Formats: sequence, structure tokens, C-alpha cells
Amino acid sequence: MKEAILYKKLKDNLVQCLACHNKCIIPEGQYGSCGIRKNIKGKLYLIPFGKAVAINIDPIEKKPLFHFLPGEKALSLGTLGCNFSCKFCQNWDISQPPRDIRLRKQIETLDYWGAEWSPKKIVSYCQTNKIPIIAYTYNEPTIWTEYALAIMKLAHQKGIKNVWVSNGYMTLETLNLIRPYLDAINVDLKSFSNKFYQDITGGQVDPVKENIKMIWQMKIWEEVTTLIIPGLNDSDKELSQIASFLAGISPDIPWHISAFYPAYKIKNKPPTPKETLIKAYNIGKKKGLHYIYLGNIPDSQYETTYCPHCGQPLIKRWGMEVIENKLVNGHCPKCGTKIPGVF
Repeated sequence: MKEAILYKKLKDNLVQCLACHNKCIIPEGQYGSCGIRKNIKGKLYLIPFGKAVAINIDPIEKKPLFHFLPGEKALSLGTLGCNFSCKFCQNWDISQPPRDIRLRKQIETLDYWGAEWSPKKIVSYCQTNKIPIIAYTYNEPTIWTEYALAIMKLAHQKGIKNVWVSNGYMTLETLNLIRPYLDAINVDLKSFSNKFYQDITGGQVDPVKENIKMIWQMKIWEEVTTLIIPGLNDSDKELSQIASFLAGISPDIPWHISAFYPAYKIKNKPPTPKETLIKAYNIGKKKGLHYIYLGNIPDSQYETTYCPHCGQPLIKRWGMEVIENKLVNGHCPKCGTKIPGVF
């Protein structure tokens, strides 16, 4: 547990959290909606600072980041809680319990928060095992920014890269804190409909759209993922809106279109047909996006990076594994076109 940075004090021992766009006003002794930021005697604390409930070594492609150090490994970690309540969450068992006030007494026991992983321990592990990237993932890193930031600063000093997997709901205050140390990010754009966001995630779409624009303008490497759920966000109109929005920022933003599988509170929908993903792929291409990838359905044709100028296959993948990388110093070996990303 450690006092948070991202908050302001209000009268009567109230505090307002500034980590995400929920901007919770929290009475003394209570938690924000994420369930892990608590007002203790008029100060806001991040309860699981230094604790991780999930930690693994993953390929960077799993984040998914396809234009950032392809083929490298990332030490991936997450804590408890989330600022969203997505009904399709695959990691609901760690993201949602802290939001349930009925579980608060159990959650407040120290063991519940996970194993001890101090920033120094995490960075030392990466150095010892020659892991070049740390990924802040599994649950929303915005709600544990202070813990992430402590790791990121130390990693940055040691030449280790930092990447976030995020729902994009952070405030400008959060972005400004992490910006000097953040090397790449994958942001979920879950829908282009505010009704979807309200009904399915408990959030709003506009802050996510604004952050996607802002992050790109900050020149932090960024990729965007949309999970396509049958009957909820798979219409031609909505897919066209998302593709047009991204292409309007830059045709070079990679768009990952992922297949949905029944999970958590949405078990009455079928898995996403591959045909729907291919439809979205074609829509994205028509809107001018250069780099579109299918996810959760292995297919080398739709996981491969192609040169947008000459069509040469450059990075061949299968199921998040890099099979072949033909890039030469980040350029197409056939026509010399520079491929955007970090290679």
C-alpha cells in the first residue's frame, strides 16, 4: 500500500481520484469504483502497490503489438480491479471482484492482493533473464498507475522498454505522468457507440477516442484493438466508423480485429465468424488503413505485415508467433518503404 499521486483533497476528508475519467469522489474509508484506490483518513492510497496477481512471460505479439520489437518476449503483469465492468471480460476473475462491495472484507486481507513484486524485483528479474520489455496488462494499468510508474522509471534507467495494454480511459494527468517512460501502448476501442460503452463496459467512448488521438500525437507507438461481438458491434456502419476514425488520425495505426468467444456475462452470443473479421478487414482497407490484423483466429494471411507500397510480405506470423521477418532496418527490402513502428 502506498499513497497515490493522482488525486486531490476535498473538504470533509473527501478525495477525488484523478487516475481515470471516472474521477471518483471517495468518502473516508471507502474505495473508488475500481476497488483498489482507498480513502484512508483523507488521503488516497493504492492498496496493491508492489503486489501482482498475474505475472507471465508472453510474446509481445500477444498484447497485441505487431510493430514493436517483433518476436521479443515481455514480462507481463497485472493487479486486481478495473475501472470498467465489461460484460465480456476474459480476466473477470481478477478485474471484477474488488468492485463487489460484498467481497470487501475478504479483499482487504493482505494475501488477497497477490505476491510481492517490488519494482526493483521486477526489473532485476528482467535483467537476469534478458527480457527486454515489461507489459502492464491483464487488468487496466491506469488504476495502478503509481505502481506501474515506479517500475517504468526503473526499467527506463536500465534500458528496458515499457508497454501498456489499456482501455484508454486514463486522464491527461495520468498520460503526462507516464509519457516520458511509455514506449508503446495497445488501446482497446471497444465500439464506436456510446450506448455500447454505457451498457456493456460502464464507461464512455469519447474519452477513449480523444486519448487515442492524443497518444498518437505524443509520438508514443500505438496500436488499437477492437473485439468484434456478434450483434453488438459488428455492423458495417460501426466498423466503417471505427476504420474511418483511425484512418483520420493516421493510416499507419495498426488495427487489430479480434474474435469474441463467450465469456463472463455474455455467454449467449456465438463466437465471431471468421467471415465477419474478414469483412472488417476489407472495410478497413477501403478506408485507407495500411496495417490490419485478425486476432484470436490463427491465419498467416491476415497476421502478416505487408508493405503498403509494393505488397511484399514482410513479417509472417502464425498464432502470435513470428515465422519470418524480412525487414531491413525497418524498411521493405524490395522497394525501400519505411514501415512505421519500433523495429
